[in-house]
Amino acid sequence: MSQPHDVQTGEQHPAPPVRRARLVVPDLGLGSASLAISLWLVGEGERVAAGDRVVEIVAGAATIDLEAPLDGRLIAILRDEDDPVAPGEVLAEFEGAS
Repeated sequence: MSQPHDVQTGEQHPAPPVRRARLVVPDLGLGSASLAISLWLVGEGERVAAGDRVVEIVAGAATIDLEAPLDGRLIAILRDEDDPVAPGEVLAEFEGAS
């Protein structure tokens, strides 16, 4: 793969480093309560800012929002809506320039 270059001078510039992050179900301290994905608020390929709400998880009557871990793009959704999930499970992958 070639590096980006300046069209006028022909000089090559290194591509900016890419950061990757995973969205993991946190331990919510709910004991054995069952957790499930309620709603994806962002689709694959969409841009996000760190802290944006990305997905809703339900635990009984409670709804918990999980947030984007970085500025960038959601590159992979690994679990579908209504899927049961557990603490420590990876739900999505993100990519952002560092």
